[in-house]
Amino acid sequence: MVLFLFLVIALVVVVGAVTLAVVGGGERAALPDVAAERFTDPLPPDRALRRADVEALRFPLTLRGYRMADVDDALGRLAAELAERDAHIAELEAALAGAQATAVGGPGLLKKHAPATMTQDQDAPKDAAEEENGR
Repeated sequence: MVLFLFLVIALVVVVGAVTLAVVGGGERAALPDVAAERFTDPLPPDRALRRADVEALRFPLTLRGYRMADVDDALGRLAAELAERDAHIAELEAALAGAQATAVGGPGLLKKHAPATMTQDQDAPKDAAEEENGR
């Protein structure tokens, strides 16, 4: 029984010493805190995003995956860029449709006046050709 009690006390002392060594008890200098891995936004703020920017995007891992705020910020930036591009595309398509409507309406107006102009232009070469054939 005495031997058993001695082994239990020895075990408690060893476990306590190992715990103090790992935790850093006493006057020993504590281990420096490791800086948390933070997301540095590699998305360029001064220009529009490109495919390579999105492909190069990497998020730091945390205990349970990715930091939601980092992912939300990146997705928000991508959504804003896509919305801006969609608005610009819609604006350009509207301008193109307006230009095409003007072009379609314009030649139609010219076609009404074109036959008279063309007959005058076409008559002149015929007259010149008839005069040459008549000689």
